[in-house]
Amino acid sequence: MADEFDYIVTGAGSAGCVLANRLSENGKHKVLLLEAGGKDSSFWIHVPMGYAKTFVDPRVNWMFESEPEERLNGRTMYQPRGKVLGGTSSINGMIYMRGHAADYDQWRQLGNEGWDYDSVLPYFRKAEDNERGADEFHGAGGPLRVSDQPYEWEIAKSLLEACKQAGIPYNPDFNGASQEGCGYYQTTTNNKRRWSTAAAYLNPARGRANLSIEIRAYATKILVENGRAVGVEYKTPAGMKTARARGEVIVSGGAYGSPHLLQVSGIGPQDHLRDIGVDVVHHLPGVGSNLQDHFNTYCTYKISKNLSLNKLQHSFVDRMIAGARYVFLRDGPMTGNGMYVGALVRTDRRFERPDLQMNISAWSTIERTRDGIQSHPHPGISLSPVHLRPEGRGTVRLGSADPFAPPKIHFNFMKSDYDMQTMLHGMRLARHIVRQHAMQKLLVEETLPGIHIRTEEDMIEDVRARGVSNLHPVGTCGMGTGPMAVVDPRLKVHGMGGLRVVDASIMPVIVAGNTNAPTIMIAEKASDMILQDALAV
Repeated sequence: MADEFDYIVTGAGSAGCVLANRLSENGKHKVLLLEAGGKDSSFWIHVPMGYAKTFVDPRVNWMFESEPEERLNGRTMYQPRGKVLGGTSSINGMIYMRGHAADYDQWRQLGNEGWDYDSVLPYFRKAEDNERGADEFHGAGGPLRVSDQPYEWEIAKSLLEACKQAGIPYNPDFNGASQEGCGYYQTTTNNKRRWSTAAAYLNPARGRANLSIEIRAYATKILVENGRAVGVEYKTPAGMKTARARGEVIVSGGAYGSPHLLQVSGIGPQDHLRDIGVDVVHHLPGVGSNLQDHFNTYCTYKISKNLSLNKLQHSFVDRMIAGARYVFLRDGPMTGNGMYVGALVRTDRRFERPDLQMNISAWSTIERTRDGIQSHPHPGISLSPVHLRPEGRGTVRLGSADPFAPPKIHFNFMKSDYDMQTMLHGMRLARHIVRQHAMQKLLVEETLPGIHIRTEEDMIEDVRARGVSNLHPVGTCGMGTGPMAVVDPRLKVHGMGGLRVVDASIMPVIVAGNTNAPTIMIAEKASDMILQDALAV
């Protein structure tokens, strides 16, 4: 006999933990949360600077790899995704960024009633416990702690001043009245520890009798009867299990996991499913299409003073000192994420909103791959231009009918000349920033791409050789009303009963900024809609 629940949530990530908390909050509904990974007990998850460790740890990371990218010299893109309670919010860079208000107004213009900025702002505020307190744009007292930078680095201060000298106006709050400008990032940290959705939402709900949390529980199939989702099959260390849903199955596996589970369950583009050997349950052509991600490259610079984080990788003594400061004093470089300063700019002044984000880091890396993050042996910094409005659209497809096989991910990066020109603008801007007076006493030389990369043709080849995914995948179960939409504005799967998708995959268009905060907002709003719909039955 299968256990019965009102709601089954597949995936305890940025959205799933929010859903588990909110749907079980009133005590009226029996909720099952399934997570394929394990507990978030790793020391490195909770230390902000532990990002470099979890980036390549298969115990907490799916470590996906994309298909070869045609316009990037056939290279594949490494895709770290959280395989642990909290999902990718347990292994990400922790930057709290919502995107531009016009992003959400665009969602509404595409036919998604209730997703304009004025409608979603209350859910951002509801989620938030901002260190600066509540105001028109921010909340206080919510589950998600949002903090200012805990540790002031001299190099970060110099770089911020250089941005201002380069003509970028200072912005004290990227999530306030205006997004454009340069300033310090806020992060999802609490008392100088990572504040994932597992910490913020799931931990306070653990003692509820109506919430069941199963780890090492890999959802393999959505059970469908008469056009309605009625349960989930999943694998555990003890074998296969089945859970039945009296109310709804809510898919929350992220931009890769959600379309993968739908497709392996027979819900998706029928030709692909038949080709791969999956029985078609419901033809829904948009499942796995519309993949979008930001794209970035790295411009790195050697500096004259030992002010960067590179020393933590190359000096045992510095690592021991930093570790002791964190463990005993909760102080020092390990309290931050290393990305203290950023800038959002328009590559064309005729644009109404920023299309380029410059992430400025207190380290410089030679490479970031599934083999690890390798920093330069000398003190260095990175300026990373990120294209926020890519025109390329990709896909997530099944590699086989085996539910345990990884998805096939294809981004279609650098689809247009605009995509490439935005990256070139960002590289030129990085060089312009470091040439400012505030950096002159610190700057030694450009190490990547290097001063030999001068012409536009050289820069294009460098982007094709080194540019990478910025790890913000969205859109593969896009919300809308057209033939390629997967969910409607209430996040119900088109043509199916008892089935919703709630995570970053529902974004019809990617937001201009980091995607964790918007995903949490989506889950907060979805929770209200789900509970409202339950009352209406």
